[in-house]
Amino acid sequence: MYTKRIYSVSIMVKWTRRYIYQFIILAILPVILYEVLGFKWLKLPWLPIGLVGTALAFVIGFKNNASYGRLWEARKIYGGIVNASRLLATMVNDFITNEHAKRERTEEEFFEIKKEIIHRHIAWMTCLRYALRTKKSWETSAVNKSDKEYMDAMQIIEYENTLEDELEGYVSKEEKEYILDFGNKQNACLTLQSKQFRELQLSGLIEDFRHMEFKNMIAELFALQGKAERIKNFPYPRQFATLNLYFVWIFVIFLPFGLMSEFDKIGHVLLNQNVLDPRFLFIADNFVWLSIPTSVVISWIFFTMERVGDVSENPFEGIGNDVPISTMSRGIEIDIRQMIGEDKALLPAPLPQINDTQM
Repeated sequence: MYTKRIYSVSIMVKWTRRYIYQFIILAILPVILYEVLGFKWLKLPWLPIGLVGTALAFVIGFKNNASYGRLWEARKIYGGIVNASRLLATMVNDFITNEHAKRERTEEEFFEIKKEIIHRHIAWMTCLRYALRTKKSWETSAVNKSDKEYMDAMQIIEYENTLEDELEGYVSKEEKEYILDFGNKQNACLTLQSKQFRELQLSGLIEDFRHMEFKNMIAELFALQGKAERIKNFPYPRQFATLNLYFVWIFVIFLPFGLMSEFDKIGHVLLNQNVLDPRFLFIADNFVWLSIPTSVVISWIFFTMERVGDVSENPFEGIGNDVPISTMSRGIEIDIRQMIGEDKALLPAPLPQINDTQM
C-alpha cells in the first residue's frame, strides 16, 4: 500500500515507460507515411474514433469499479481478521480459568496455554498470507515486466523467506510437520486450534458455553479465510479483461490516424485565413506533426486507466497498492502477544516501509 498522498511523475513514467515507447512509435509512423511519403489517403475521420473512445471510457470505468470492489472487499476481510484476532486474545485471557478445572493450573501454566493458542493463531495468519501471495497465471506480475520490476524492489517477505522458516518458533516441531503436510496449511492450523479447545473443555479449563464461543471464533476465522481465498483464486472474469485490453489497443492504434487528419485541417485553416505572423507559417504548414505528442498523451491516459484496473483486481499479489497483508499481520501479532502479557523484548518490530510502501 503506497503511503504518500500522490505518486510522483517520475514513478508514473517509470511504471508506464515501456508503453510510452510503443505509443511514440505508433504515433510517428502514420505521420511519416502521410507527410513525408505523401500517402495523403492514409487518414480516418475523427467521429467514429471519438465514439470508440467514449465507449471505451465507460468500459474501462466499469472494470476499474469492479477491480476496486475486489480491493475494498479484500481490505474489509483483513479488517475482520484484525478484529477477530483481538477478540480471540481477549477470550483466551478471560475464558481459560480454574473455575471448572479438574486440576488447578498455576499462572505460569495458564500463560503457556495462552501463548500456545496465540502463537498458533499467528501461524494461521502466516500460512494464510503465504497462500494469498502464491502467484497465479492471470496476475499482472506474471507477464508485466514493469510490475515485476516494481515488486522486486519491495522485498516482499513471503518471496524472501520460506513458510517453514516463518513458522519456526510459533508451533512445535510436530505441529509444524503436521501443518506443512497439508495442502491447505491454514486449514491445518485451525484444525489444531479446534482440537486444543476440545482438550481444554474436557479438562474443565473452559466449560461448554465458552467452548462454544471458541468454536464460533474458529467458524469466523474459517469464513474470513474462505472469503480471502475466493478473491485470490477467482480472478476478474478473463473475457472482460481480454476484451478491455483488445479495445484499448484498437483505439490506440487508430487514434493517430484520426488526430493526424484533424491537425492537418487546422494547419490548412490557419494558412488560408492568414491569421498567423509570417514567422509562424512554417508551424502551420507542419501542424500535423503536433498530432504525435497529442496522440501519445491520449493513449497514455487511456492505457494507464486500464493498467490501474489491472493491478487492482488482484489485491493480494504484492503490487504497490494491494492490501498490505504482511504489515497488517505483523501489527496483529504485536497486539495480541502484548494482550496476553508477553515480554515486549521478545516481540518483533513492525515491518518497515520500503519505497514509501507497506507490504
